[in-house]
Amino acid sequence: MIAPIFIDCKKILSSPLLVLLLIFTVIPQEIVFAQASEPLVRQHIGFLASDELEGRAPGTKGEKMAREYIASFFKKYGLKKKGSKGYFQHFQYTERPHAHHKDGNGIQRKGHNVVGFLDNKSASTLVIGAHYDHLGHEDGRGSSLEADPKGKIHNGADDNASGIAGLLELARIFSENKVQEPVNFLFIAFSAEEAGLIGSKHFLEHPAKGTGLIRCMLNMDMIGRLRDSTKTLTLGGVGTSPVWIPLVRNLNRDFVLNFDSAGMGPSDHASFYLKDIPVLHFFSGTHSDYHKSTDDAEKINYPGEVKIIDYIKRIADSVSRMPAIPFTKTKSPERKVTAFKVTLGIMADYAFAGPGVKVDGVSPGKPAEKAGLLAGDLITKIGEWEIKDIYSYMEVLGKFSKGQKTITTIRRGAQVIEKEVEF
Repeated sequence: MIAPIFIDCKKILSSPLLVLLLIFTVIPQEIVFAQASEPLVRQHIGFLASDELEGRAPGTKGEKMAREYIASFFKKYGLKKKGSKGYFQHFQYTERPHAHHKDGNGIQRKGHNVVGFLDNKSASTLVIGAHYDHLGHEDGRGSSLEADPKGKIHNGADDNASGIAGLLELARIFSENKVQEPVNFLFIAFSAEEAGLIGSKHFLEHPAKGTGLIRCMLNMDMIGRLRDSTKTLTLGGVGTSPVWIPLVRNLNRDFVLNFDSAGMGPSDHASFYLKDIPVLHFFSGTHSDYHKSTDDAEKINYPGEVKIIDYIKRIADSVSRMPAIPFTKTKSPERKVTAFKVTLGIMADYAFAGPGVKVDGVSPGKPAEKAGLLAGDLITKIGEWEIKDIYSYMEVLGKFSKGQKTITTIRRGAQVIEKEVEF
């Protein structure tokens, strides 16, 4: 989902602003409070990703069931209603048209954010968010990565029932905390994220009243598939404040951290970054079930997700007791938009730092499978072009047309192998 963009950590750690912060702000000792509950995480994902909810597409019966489920727990945990109508913030939007839409002007849809507020009588607020919508039956939205998605329910267990399970657990933990935190907490389940971050954009255009200034935003999108073999957790947005890297490193106990400095990215934290708000995005990695009907609850790494939620809890607690979270802009590389005429048929490992593109999965019947590429292969060259990262990979694909053949060079373990690919 997110291609890593690394930053010069030594330069950041030598920042005068950060030095002053660390001199006058000792990262406080953690408060001992409740741990994330694996049974509750299983319950939340099991319900939200069940066939009964039919993939939670905005404006559907399944989305209504999902938002009412989320609101019921906000009520149970004593959160104040901060939507335009109770916990719900309703909005309308035009879904971007795809080439195969009969209506070239797009489709009118309704979305519904779910907003709950833990009022600690503070002037500042920490936002914790996750989107709860997904692709539904894939009725022409064009977002499925399956060869034949028509009529199949895309349950979105990892994307993003896993994030909502984290949201609900953090709401429970902080609402039950016996020691009052020095900031408020605003918990938001966003709708219409898959349509282009519509729900988070709408919230920022119509913010909840009486919640205080937003200190920072923590976003959970796809935190359910931590790999036990690597334990890699990607943190996006670490360049949006000089406090992030030392803080998240200090509180890390369980993960190999992969840093992405950019505030921009394909999830709701980007909307907050564009309002000059420091952000962190938590992401356990992509997989071959991404945007497919096979993203189901039984594939979630529940013990791994519990560890991620507890890690976010420690970060939120520490952030709440720091005097300030300064904002810094990050550089997003300029990339030309490439029109694709062909596909190789792989799922790339976006947590891989390069050089090259690591194959995380291979789609049946696609050129990569026919050529003999396997999960774990590292693509280093396509035709005459070197593949440095995911961006150069996409640019190179744009140079080919259907029916063309080329040699793809891969590394498989210690071997360098050339495979002929026909697009």
